[in-house]
Amino acid sequence: MTVENQAPDSKFAFVVVAARRARQLMMGAVPLVANPRSHKYTRVAIEELGAGVLEYQLPEPPGNALDKDEKRRKE
Repeated sequence: MTVENQAPDSKFAFVVVAARRARQLMMGAVPLVANPRSHKYTRVAIEELGAGVLEYQLPEPPGNALDKDEKRRKE
């Protein structure tokens, strides 16, 4: 796994990271941007991702999963 500072390329990954950060903000975490444009937790999380101040890790797909997909395509 690698630590990222820029927004994820995948829309699904973007939503997952933003949702997890919004949940942290709801639990009392301090926003990482100085003056958030909105007071809504999801908007603050999206702004943090866009600003590149949020660090996150995306899991790498296991090597076996790729092999299984290739086997299915060949058959």
